[in-house]
Amino acid sequence: MRQDQMANFFRRYGMPVIALVVIGLAALGGYLWWDHSSRQAVGESSEKLVVAIDSLEAGNLGAADKQLQPLAEEGGTANAVAASLLRAGIAMEQNRSKDAIAIYKSVAADTDAPQPYRDLATVREVAAGFDSMEPQQVIDKLQPLAKPGNPWFGVAGELVGIAYLKQGKDKLAGPLFAQISRDEDSPESLRRRARQMAGLLGVDAIDDVDEIAKANAPDAPEAAAQ
Repeated sequence: MRQDQMANFFRRYGMPVIALVVIGLAALGGYLWWDHSSRQAVGESSEKLVVAIDSLEAGNLGAADKQLQPLAEEGGTANAVAASLLRAGIAMEQNRSKDAIAIYKSVAADTDAPQPYRDLATVREVAAGFDSMEPQQVIDKLQPLAKPGNPWFGVAGELVGIAYLKQGKDKLAGPLFAQISRDEDSPESLRRRARQMAGLLGVDAIDDVDEIAKANAPDAPEAAAQ
């Protein structure tokens, strides 16, 4: 792969690829609340979480962080884990990446936390610290999630693919990007980036060229049929 192509890719997508990873804070908060409330009756801590999410939706990060802190410190509940993840997201928004990474690490290592939350924390930890991590560290942390069928396949796979490129392992990166481009559960923008990268690496990421061409072709002029 040409170095100028690679440099251009990182200039265009670089770590916004990483803002990739996640939904906005309020959206993340809403998801965490919905996921938890669907499995557990609403209690006082849940009400506190809702109040904090309201602050997030209003753009008041400082107030939300203060509301989330005591809830996160309670520990031992899904609400406490959700509060911790939201506090980490706030820290990232406030350019306190070290604080965010520390929280993500703590959640990822918490064996009492629901596995989906731990996986989310692992992905966000790597995304937040990507620039300061060795490529192999990224691969080791995310490889278990960078597999087809895993909910985090697209996001984790993209980060692993970039780590492979940093190691000069184009032959591993290309097929991985091609797999991501075909993953219907991944966001279309991510699949498009992966398709572009696979192409730059000489891997065909399009299974049915004729079908794609037909889908992109302009409608035939009606006059021709008259």
